[in-house]
Amino acid sequence: MVSRTYSMEEVNNVTEFIFWGLSQNPEVEEVCFVVFSFFYMVILLGNLLIMLTVCSGNLFKSPMYFFLNFLSFVDICYSSVTAPKMIVDLLVKKKTISYVGCMLQLFGVHFFGCTEIFILTVMAYDRYVAICKPLHYMTIMDRERCNKMLLGTWIGGFLHSIIQVALVVQLPFCGPNEIDHYFCDVHPVLKLACTDTYIVGVVVTANSGTIALGSFVILLISYTVILMSLRKQSSEGRRKALSTCGSHIAVVIIFFGPCTFMYMRPDTTFSEDKMVAIFYTIITPMLNPLIYTLRNAEVKNAMRKLWARKVSWETTGK
Repeated sequence: MVSRTYSMEEVNNVTEFIFWGLSQNPEVEEVCFVVFSFFYMVILLGNLLIMLTVCSGNLFKSPMYFFLNFLSFVDICYSSVTAPKMIVDLLVKKKTISYVGCMLQLFGVHFFGCTEIFILTVMAYDRYVAICKPLHYMTIMDRERCNKMLLGTWIGGFLHSIIQVALVVQLPFCGPNEIDHYFCDVHPVLKLACTDTYIVGVVVTANSGTIALGSFVILLISYTVILMSLRKQSSEGRRKALSTCGSHIAVVIIFFGPCTFMYMRPDTTFSEDKMVAIFYTIITPMLNPLIYTLRNAEVKNAMRKLWARKVSWETTGK
């Protein structure tokens, strides 16, 4: 194998990256622009509505809605790291991003993505305590403990993402600079490095894969235990628990399926990766408000009260 050496100028000559985007067909890009603009508006409005409902409907005191509120906030941040740039790029021929912008985007994707994984795990624990230990629920899930768990999700997300970025920024990039994706992710960027990235790829896979698969397994075990324990519940309690857990399980499958496919494999990329990434960067944040709202009577009631209050305020205002 022939070794290659690069001067500092050659190593640092990549100042920007070029995305291939979702498609090179202008007509397809126009359709995608309309579709994903609509999706992003649904993400913003849907998750903001959840946050407004939780905060104004006096649901914030409940641990489940406390975490749901922050899940909606993370969904907005997570999708905003990639969606606006992708939507704008659909209208331009040359889709570029600066080196610094690429590293920041990579950090944001993994920071908010990992934080969402940990919040979903905490929400599963919350449902486990609520259903399996109902008499001790408010003692175990008091506000102080909820705050500590929430802080833990943010710290965990930060540590994960800072490791990913630290592994990438120390690599030399001397060209080519074209990324076959619509945002900066670890595996596509590693392909452009002017050095052997096998070790880095293994560490990246171990870091991301362990978190994605490990959390997925924990969630599956948690919900299996919860579902088995429902046999002891009354029919009404079983129905309510199934309604709540059903929405959580749906979100977990939609989010973790694509994540596990992307990050539990060696440092390789496939042409399907862009389509798979859409599921966890756009589709899941868009579906979360719909799933939690349609499957949850308490949230729907709070939204009705919020709407009634708005109508009443407008009537009295006039």
